[in-house]
Amino acid sequence: MQGWARFAVAGLLMLAASSVARADDLLKAKIGVLRLSSSAPVFIAQDKGYFRDAGLDVELKFFDAAQPIAVATTAGDVDFGITAFTAGLYNLAGKGTLKVIGGMSREKAGYPLIGYFASNNAYASGLKTPKDLAGKRVAMTQVGSSFHYSLGLLADKYHFKLADVKIVPLQSLSNASAALKGETVDAALLPISTARSLVDSGGAKFLGWVGDETPWQLGAVFASPKTLTNKPLVTKLLSALARADREYHDVILATIKDGKVPINEQTKPLLEIIAKYTNLPIEQVVGNCAYIDPDGKLDVKNVDNQIKWLQEQGFVDKGFDADAIIAKDYVKAD
Repeated sequence: MQGWARFAVAGLLMLAASSVARADDLLKAKIGVLRLSSSAPVFIAQDKGYFRDAGLDVELKFFDAAQPIAVATTAGDVDFGITAFTAGLYNLAGKGTLKVIGGMSREKAGYPLIGYFASNNAYASGLKTPKDLAGKRVAMTQVGSSFHYSLGLLADKYHFKLADVKIVPLQSLSNASAALKGETVDAALLPISTARSLVDSGGAKFLGWVGDETPWQLGAVFASPKTLTNKPLVTKLLSALARADREYHDVILATIKDGKVPINEQTKPLLEIIAKYTNLPIEQVVGNCAYIDPDGKLDVKNVDNQIKWLQEQGFVDKGFDADAIIAKDYVKAD
């Protein structure tokens, strides 16, 4: 082998060894998440290498409901959970097994995310608007879920008794969607990503958006106390998410008009990433982009209101408030 060839081979070997060394230096992290646009910055950070740039080797673990993510985070099956607040999450946090470290999705007017949907029979019988849900059979994932809280806010707004609504907890989004289509319930609260094909095929009717009726802080980033002892891990994760939050806001959310994102040279790459991780065609993603604060801020006051409401309903243990479950070293309060 000629000298230059030996030198080139040696250089390649050194480069390969260097790459392996750098890979070995990455901190490993597992993130529990749903395949919903409400976690778009997570998908952007993973796909565009922002986690890796921050020094992380991230594995995404997907779930079909929010509460199991909180349980998995507490158990150590994942290092971080990124999903909606639930009564179960708050109960775990109230016992000290979880801490909130950042904000994620919000229900906000003009940003379609969770909707109220009616079965065809119920719609034909007069269930035409969200306020008509009083006294109906309503499917959702779980008692004390974000969907349950949204329904509670609606009851407060329109002055009907939540106790008069028959809550049908079906444990997963797919089960709730199937119950709506099968006419075994009158209505359901579902992400539009789950319900769109059902509505488009004539299997259900759209009634309205939670964000238009009752805006609130829907999702967050959280971790167990054990994870929080690894400060470099937490700091790296939040810095990567902050980068993705800002890009998602400036490229996607800033262009939304009438609830939809235009497909152009700037938006298409990010829309394609969201489509990839949510298993949706890009044409559906454009009307399914949840609002997320560009700085990853958390509406702490609203979180406290959620806890109080859930405590009053008996879904969450008493004796703690938002201050007790928030890691103040990391949370940017809104």
